Amino acid sequence: MIWAMSKIVPTVSSSVAGPLGVKHLPRFWQKVSLENAGKLADGYPGCGAGYDHMVLDGLGLDKTATLDYIKQAKPTYPQLEAWISQQSGVKLNQGAITSLNAAIDGYIHDDATRQSILSASGIAEGPNGPFDAVSLNNLDDWLEFYQAELKY
Repeated sequence: MIWAMSKIVPTVSSSVAGPLGVKHLPRFWQKVSLENAGKLADGYPGCGAGYDHMVLDGLGLDKTATLDYIKQAKPTYPQLEAWISQQSGVKLNQGAITSLNAAIDGYIHDDATRQSILSASGIAEGPNGPFDAVSLNNLDDWLEFYQAELKY
């Protein structure tokens, strides 16, 4: 019997932080780890241009070195944080983390992206709907997860 490898929609929100207090870092670790295992759902980049790069840049991490570490070591999340803490030039002071987290929380999608996500999720456009990218991305992930795993 041949088993098909399942692809996994990442559902760790960008609003989640690990022990270091860095938002989106757990999601980044999950996506890169899933991609390296060949299990990241189609349409999701392991390391994309948005929040992923915000975290790498905000912490002063070298992209290639970080991706190589995750690929080769296959770390648990706490192991990734320990590795990050040992990198020279990394910015883990409270000011840098607070600034990065504020940038993540404050990111807003353009109107077309917001409308597309709300529409796909069956939410009417209006002043009470979410505007921030984290909340909209959560809706998008939950819909993708539903369609891939729960809708039958």
